[in-house]
Amino acid sequence: MGPLARTGMGVALACGVLVTAVSIGQSSDSSAKTNVKEMSKGPYVALGDSYTSGPRIPPQTSTPAGCDRSGRNYPALAAKELGLKAADFRDVSCSGATISDLTTPQSTGNGTNPAQLSALNTDTRLVTLGIGGNDIGFSSMITKCVGTGTLFKLAERVTDITDKAPCEEKYTSGGTDKVAQKIRTAGDRLTRALNEIQRRAPEARVYVVGYPSILPAKGTRCGRELPIAPGDVTFLREKQQELNTMLGERARAAGATYVDTFTPSAGHDACSTAATRWIEPLKPSSPAAMVHPNERGEQGMATAVLTTVKS
Repeated sequence: MGPLARTGMGVALACGVLVTAVSIGQSSDSSAKTNVKEMSKGPYVALGDSYTSGPRIPPQTSTPAGCDRSGRNYPALAAKELGLKAADFRDVSCSGATISDLTTPQSTGNGTNPAQLSALNTDTRLVTLGIGGNDIGFSSMITKCVGTGTLFKLAERVTDITDKAPCEEKYTSGGTDKVAQKIRTAGDRLTRALNEIQRRAPEARVYVVGYPSILPAKGTRCGRELPIAPGDVTFLREKQQELNTMLGERARAAGATYVDTFTPSAGHDACSTAATRWIEPLKPSSPAAMVHPNERGEQGMATAVLTTVKS
C-alpha cells in the first residue's frame, strides 16, 4: 500500500500477499530429514509492498531508497533464521507496490525499482510475496475513514457508543459494494502473477500469506490514536478479512499454500497497547510508518512464515 514513510499522510496497508517457494522431496526418513534441511536453503527472493519492506523500521537498507526496505523486515528475519548466506537472499519489495509492479518498473519518487519478478530465475527455490492491499486502495480507505470518523464524532458529539458507519456508506452507496469489486479484480491479477512466478521459477512452491490484524474486533477500542467511527472499524476489518479470503482462495487454486498472519496477530492491532501492538496507529510509538507493522509485527509475520515453511 502507500509509502507512508515518505508522505506522512496516507495510511498504507501494503502489505501483504506473502509467497514462499521451496522444493521438498519425500522418500526414506533419512532423506526426508535431508530435504527438510535443504528446504531452508536459497536462493530466496522476497517480493512485496510496504508491509513486506518495513518502512521506517531501522536499519533502512538497499536501493532505491524510495522502497523503504528495512534490514529487520520479515524476509530479512526469516532469511537469518534459515541461515541463508547474503548471496542467497534478495529483497526487492517496495513500499507502495501493486500487483502490476511485479512485472513493470515502479517509480517511487526516490528511485525506480525494477520489475520485481525480474529477480526470479530457474535457480530460485524460496520466494515470498506480500502484496494486494494497494490494488484495492485500502490505504486511501483508512485515510478517508479517519477523516470521516473525526468529523462524525465532532458533529454528533459522541465518543464510541454508536455503531454508525458513515464511511461505509460511501463505499456501498447505490447498493454496490465497490470494495468487493476491487477485491475480485485484484484476485484476477494475483492469479496471473502466481502463474508468472511459476513460469519463471518452476522449482518454487508458493505460499501466499494474508495480512495481519490491523483493527480490533470491537470498534469501541479505537480512540484518538485511530479516530474511526466504531461501525467503520467493523466495516474495514470485514473488508480486510474478505481480502485475506480472496488471497487464500487464489493461492490454493494456483497450487500455493496460504499462510495466516491474521489469527496470530489477534489482540496486537493498531488500537491495542503500545507494549503489545504489531501495527502502529497514526502517531507511532516505535519506529515504523503509521498503520504499518513495527518490528514486533514483522517478527510475528516472520514467525508465521517460518512455521509454514518448516511444517
